[in-house]
Amino acid sequence: MELGKRLESVTQFNSERGQQTLHPLITVLDQSKSQPIRVTKFISELYVIFLKNEKCADLRYGRSHYDYQEDSLIFLSPGQVVGFDAENGTTIQPNGWALAFHPDMIRGTALGTMIKDYHYFSYDVKESLHVSAREKELLLECFGKIGYELQHPIDKHSRKLIVSTIELLLNYCERFYDRQFITREHINKDILTRFEELLDSYFKSDKPAQIGLPSVAYCADDLSLSPKYFGDLIKKETGQSAQEYLQEKVIDVAKERMFDSRKTISEIAYDMGFRYPQHFSRLFKQRVGQSPHDYRIMN
Repeated sequence: MELGKRLESVTQFNSERGQQTLHPLITVLDQSKSQPIRVTKFISELYVIFLKNEKCADLRYGRSHYDYQEDSLIFLSPGQVVGFDAENGTTIQPNGWALAFHPDMIRGTALGTMIKDYHYFSYDVKESLHVSAREKELLLECFGKIGYELQHPIDKHSRKLIVSTIELLLNYCERFYDRQFITREHINKDILTRFEELLDSYFKSDKPAQIGLPSVAYCADDLSLSPKYFGDLIKKETGQSAQEYLQEKVIDVAKERMFDSRKTISEIAYDMGFRYPQHFSRLFKQRVGQSPHDYRIMN
């Protein structure tokens, strides 16, 4: 692919690897049989899942590198900019397996409606899925079932069977990611600690008055994580959404500041980053069960 070129079709994906197209909307490739591909950045209009089985050129997603090792999965969705960390124009030998499908393959199906719920298509740096030998076997079984269907003439059952197998594969990946959140618990705890430090530092600075309340996206970016991965990590570790966790921190800080009688409630709201004091009062009452005024009097 040339610099800036879009990956628009399954046929293009296959031809660049020197492989045959068996279906216009989906392909499963044993990449060891692919020809070398030219290194460049590209914009994908396909869903692509790479199962890497050995170290190769570092894949760059946006501004960062994927943290993949042997036997790891990388997920791409339409609109993402991807490249390899090597000089443009050089070639690399693909390895492992690849599943690529056009959005039209699942359009109008239940999977087409719910694929946005598989958050890992929006994960990026240090967030790839590392799989065990048994997990890899299950994934290869799914690839094999799709490949089996592609080797046969298309009939009225083909799409249903292929789409249901894609969904099965994605559900397995969701399970494997849940396992990975557990096995990487020590890393996640470190992220939670850094998240707390970030919020403490934020509310001790003049940033709230300058730019407002910290958002989930702001915190994720500061921690070098994608918003989806960050949100899923917080949910797994705390049982709360990232937004709920943020709101809880905001309320904790607000409670402390209520004891400063030199500040009015409106001044406290503005200092914390609320554009309108009534929004602060509404959130406070929702989370505490009392208005800020009543809480101040009671305490």
